[in-house]
Amino acid sequence: MANIQIIVGSVFGGAEQVAEIAAEKLRELGHTISINTFAAAADLTRDSEEILLLCHSNTGSGDLPDNILPIYLYLTRDYPRLAGKRYGVINLGDSSYSTFNEAGQMLDAAFADLGAVRIGEPLVLDACSGDNPEPLTIAWIADWANKL
Repeated sequence: MANIQIIVGSVFGGAEQVAEIAAEKLRELGHTISINTFAAAADLTRDSEEILLLCHSNTGSGDLPDNILPIYLYLTRDYPRLAGKRYGVINLGDSSYSTFNEAGQMLDAAFADLGAVRIGEPLVLDACSGDNPEPLTIAWIADWANKL
């Protein structure tokens, strides 16, 4: 089973709730999970075998929340050695904004530019859809975990 660090970027707590749902399902599947709501640069490389799961919302005009922005800046300014690092993405957004999903795409691209390897397609949860994020997250996590 895998060690997975869920890195959370949230303003109002929605991404934290989704991270908890994902963590619970991953634990049920036998994985070891840590949730990090204030990740530091060193957390990205603390364990070469650890898988990262980015779980964050969009804020403002497609911006990243303040508590995950330092990670993005570290990736794009300091270019850490992440080649081969495996990760996944859960992005919460609102399609009524023209910048829908941009924060998720920015963070995903920053990891990819450094040679990190994304596992599966990102889960994009749209606040405007009216869908309950819990069953969507559980289904996506089950599929994602099969790709580990």
